[in-house]
Amino acid sequence: MSARPATSRTMLALIVVLCGVTLFLGYLNKARCTGPPFEPNGRSLIFDEIKDSQVCYSDIQFLWLGRDINNHVFPYVDGGITRDGALTGGSVEYPVLTGTLMWIGAIPAHNDAEFLLYSALLLAPFALLTAWMLGWMAGRAAFLWSIGPPLVMYAFHNWELPVVFTAVAAVFVMTRFSALTLRKRGVLAAVLLGIGFCLKLYPGVFVLPLLLYVLTGGPGGAELPRNHKGRYDVRGAGFIAIAAAATVAAINLPFAILGYNGWRASFAFQQQREADITTNSIWYWGLRSLFGTDPGADQSFQHAVSVISPTLVLASFALAVWLGWRRYQVTGTYPWIAVSAAMLCGFLLFHKVHSPQYTLWLLPFFVLLAVPWGAVFAYLAADIAVGVGVFLYFNALTTNEMVGVTEHLVQFGVWGRALLLALFFVLFLRAPLRFADSRGERLPAEPDRDLVGAAQQ
Repeated sequence: MSARPATSRTMLALIVVLCGVTLFLGYLNKARCTGPPFEPNGRSLIFDEIKDSQVCYSDIQFLWLGRDINNHVFPYVDGGITRDGALTGGSVEYPVLTGTLMWIGAIPAHNDAEFLLYSALLLAPFALLTAWMLGWMAGRAAFLWSIGPPLVMYAFHNWELPVVFTAVAAVFVMTRFSALTLRKRGVLAAVLLGIGFCLKLYPGVFVLPLLLYVLTGGPGGAELPRNHKGRYDVRGAGFIAIAAAATVAAINLPFAILGYNGWRASFAFQQQREADITTNSIWYWGLRSLFGTDPGADQSFQHAVSVISPTLVLASFALAVWLGWRRYQVTGTYPWIAVSAAMLCGFLLFHKVHSPQYTLWLLPFFVLLAVPWGAVFAYLAADIAVGVGVFLYFNALTTNEMVGVTEHLVQFGVWGRALLLALFFVLFLRAPLRFADSRGERLPAEPDRDLVGAAQQ
């Protein structure tokens, strides 16, 4: 591994310790919705009464019921999905490794409070390791991860912490393990991203920019294999693709063999999910109103979203990869971290579902890439408006009190977040790293005139 960066041991320890404190506060926040008395099935009686009004809802507690988790059924092997999109048996809506973590967290649990506690204990180490890696790489900027509002709000909202760990670990391997060749680092990172794909899918899209980084020989093309002939390392790029695909296949194949219908149900559920009031997307809060209220309008709206959303997501991916290639032509280095961040912005902006906890996916890129802090804090403010407002809005719809105020709060968050994601798509692609790469060099952001000139070539 490379020499220790400028981060002092004291600061690194503080980053990790404060992350632990924040995680504890995050658990206490969600635990307000738990506790005796319990129903016979282990559901806290207080959950339905205060989950929205007190903003302590979590998917972890909610999914204690409805997926056979309370019955300790191993996921996917026994299950499926009905024609109307309802999961049956042990099927869950997430990829196989997340489903397995859900099952592990439930093993010692007898009610939703214990399930939340044991799940939190299972997930917390991933957040602490992420804090350590971010602190090692980016120094004090990692405090954004450790003490930022998102970790309090979302650490134990869903099962995001393991997948964020895999994405950050891939960057850590590529930038800190300089004793290994670029190919070897790339293969290890590809395996991590493949594991991430089996947790929550999104790290899988980072394989393409990683592949292009290895293809072009890393920083300035200086890490092409010895005695390599030609400008590009096609063989090394092939290793990246094979490593990622083999990892995904090896993890998924046992589940697909033992329970194909239950395994496939997780993908079918996400495909069939509609852009409704629970998805916090620009589609529900924008496009839906254009279809009116006539019979069949909602069906037409959902059909339109099912076409437009993936098309724009893929287009944003292609644009990010292409702009990254233009930057490579200017600087000599393919900015795979910046391109990955921009691709994530495109996904969050255009996907039909934008759950509040997805902010945890984006947070490490705010730490790793030198984007303006003012824009970062503005995004966090918009995120709080959604993360808090959506639950107050649900409660208002039930009580018929302050519906207008809470609806405007959600709309402010949704559209503020959307505008900032579009901004960050551009900023990420121009941003330098907040830390030195594996060769001890910082990659500068090129001037606008260089980008314009490259685009005109």
